Amino acid sequence: MIDDITQVESLFNQQLTAGFSFETRINKWGVVSAWSRLADTEQLLPAALAIKQLGGRLHTISAYQRLGDEPTDIHEIAYHFDLDGSTLTLTVFLAAGQRDVPSLTPVFCNADWNEREFMELYDLNAVGHPNPTRLFIDENIDAAVLQKFIPFSDMVNAASTKALWEKIMQQRGEKS
Repeated sequence: MIDDITQVESLFNQQLTAGFSFETRINKWGVVSAWSRLADTEQLLPAALAIKQLGGRLHTISAYQRLGDEPTDIHEIAYHFDLDGSTLTLTVFLAAGQRDVPSLTPVFCNADWNEREFMELYDLNAVGHPNPTRLFIDENIDAAVLQKFIPFSDMVNAASTKALWEKIMQQRGEKS
């Protein structure tokens, strides 16, 4: 399992421009985990292709606001991969106001829903996505309305649902 992670790191060193980081850990049970932070979004597709070349699979994608409890325009996106039982989390940082990130759907078709979700929740753009339509929120509601009114950590708590809906309806000038 460590061989797969070592091969990924070697391919990254060969194919990516400088500035990325790569860290590997092995826990006491022999489970291998690796974390890589890319220098910029331009490195994302070459990194994904290297992982795919070695038989890696995309598990899921986590997009999140970077700082504090208040909504921010700074985001990170973490791509979680499996390489024959080893995990690799590949993170890309989006600077304030940066909205575009390349879509991984040409490499991993299962990136579809995760990318559509972060486009909907955070008003980010997965450039080259084959179907950038919303999953859940009506098209008439402003993009990234959830991040504007309630932090994601609060949103996933079901107790906040009524308060969130009231804020959305207030923004639209309607009564709940």
